[in-house]
Amino acid sequence: MTSYLDCADRAVGGRRTIEIIDQTLRDGPQSWWGMRMTKSIGLPIAGQLDRTGFHTIDLVGSSIFEVLVRHCKEDPWDQLISLSKAMPNTTVRGGTRSNGIVTFGLTADSVMDLWVERLCAHGIGSFWIYDGLFNIDKIGRLVKVAQSHGAQALPCILFADSPFHTDEYYAERTRELVALGADGIELEDAAGLLTPERARSLITAIKREAGDLPVEAHFHSNNALSPLNYLEAVLAGADRVHTASRPLAAGVSLPSTENTIANLRYAGFDVDIDDARLAPVAEHLVNVAGLEDIPIGQPAEFSLFQYRHQLPGGMAGTFKAQLRDRGMEERFEEVLDEMSLIRRELGYPVMATPFSQLVGTQAVLNVVTGQRYSVIPDEVLLYVNGFYGQPVAPIDGNVLDTIMDSPKAKTYQDWEPPQPELSELRKKFGNDISDDELILRLLVPGHDIDVMRARPQRTIDYDLTSREVSNIKKLISTSVGAYLHIESGAFELTLHGDH
Repeated sequence: MTSYLDCADRAVGGRRTIEIIDQTLRDGPQSWWGMRMTKSIGLPIAGQLDRTGFHTIDLVGSSIFEVLVRHCKEDPWDQLISLSKAMPNTTVRGGTRSNGIVTFGLTADSVMDLWVERLCAHGIGSFWIYDGLFNIDKIGRLVKVAQSHGAQALPCILFADSPFHTDEYYAERTRELVALGADGIELEDAAGLLTPERARSLITAIKREAGDLPVEAHFHSNNALSPLNYLEAVLAGADRVHTASRPLAAGVSLPSTENTIANLRYAGFDVDIDDARLAPVAEHLVNVAGLEDIPIGQPAEFSLFQYRHQLPGGMAGTFKAQLRDRGMEERFEEVLDEMSLIRRELGYPVMATPFSQLVGTQAVLNVVTGQRYSVIPDEVLLYVNGFYGQPVAPIDGNVLDTIMDSPKAKTYQDWEPPQPELSELRKKFGNDISDDELILRLLVPGHDIDVMRARPQRTIDYDLTSREVSNIKKLISTSVGAYLHIESGAFELTLHGDH
């Protein structure tokens, strides 16, 4: 059995310094809080994160914009500007699909380019760009757009567990991405499917093709193996790993910064991080979670079940809720079996946006209707017609015939994805609309934006809020009388109201 203590001599290049990409403000809350990281939560810890010594701090993705507007009633541009300005010493990162923003469908190239440009204008200095089917032309265009505005661009390889997603397959994709002039390569395991052996062989294959370019490991902890996989990754040559503060780490999220740093140092690697700044960040997040009654990260146990459905993050909970709404929660296992079958039939799409939603939605429809492929979402029609790119494996012929025989499929026979110019899109909202507002209006329904703008922007000072205040909030929300008096130490509050 391999010993990981004092094992830096096994590492490619001997003793090295491993850099940390912080995900406390982006993937951590995306995994545990449904992306509900408000400015009031993030801003108090931005300065600590900025001075910790992270190589990069990941900050934003397009779906976060929609969530902030719709659910938090907060202007996402204001949050981005505030947080990026609060972290002047560290490069902040944004993420994007190569061919879509927010939507599971397709977004025009002109809008994709403007999205990257506006993120750069507001402080984003690094991008991870992903595409489950590796549309090299679209990835390459965005790489050039980001770099032309002074930002680095790192294409992201999404790991999938299938007979076709071999180390050789990923090595070939790495060669193609390197040829684009990328600034590095990121390997993401969103569903926590990697084993230590596969992490070692895959990073070795990717690093061999990446050459001097940095390789990053971004492994989720769904199956409890990612801390060990990080050690194997850096031993095989990975230069950076992605982590989150402990309250937003583990489980469906990433390994904790605290534990990862300790593991790397025990294994003989150097990590230039100011450890003293980690505890204040964690304490703030624990306080926020308690006050807002939202979860903190919990470690997962290893489960073979994860390899059956390969769902990333919280999608299993989403599908359970959909079935519960239809009184069919007991058929959840049937949905997972159907997903596994659909994934094989559709040529093993990687289970990440938009394909995880595409496969999952089709599975729910098949189970609910009782007739497979009797109802076919538009995204499945886009996929089988090649508009997302070419699948890694052939689509099952019988299934393809069934889909293409549907009445709606015929409308895609001569269809081409629209590629409007920005000038055309501006006409819908008025030619004087700013670039930021145009992006927001294209991402989020206008009604949600209007509701957000009509609500006064609130600032919550969590550092001055105690657990007693949280309990008072609960008392106020559950009180049925017209009078409420609370005393706690030096604190006293009396509320009057009409019945």
